[in-house]
Amino acid sequence: MERPQFRGSYRPYVSPLDPCPPILVKTFVLPPQIFMNFQPPGLPQNTPAEALRQGSLWPALVDGFSREEGIS
Repeated sequence: MERPQFRGSYRPYVSPLDPCPPILVKTFVLPPQIFMNFQPPGLPQNTPAEALRQGSLWPALVDGFSREEGIS
């Protein structure tokens, strides 16, 4: 079962005087730790190699940032 990823988007102001092409929609990912009031005891842990690859010792706190999206 895949954990839900809390993603959002917004439309920033686009200036008519901006020389660069505008980014019409910006997206973001809310980190999972803001939805967890405290760390429950007995959370499963990744192996050290997997923790380095995912960026967190606990799989519940892997944030879902994607290199393809250019956010990590």
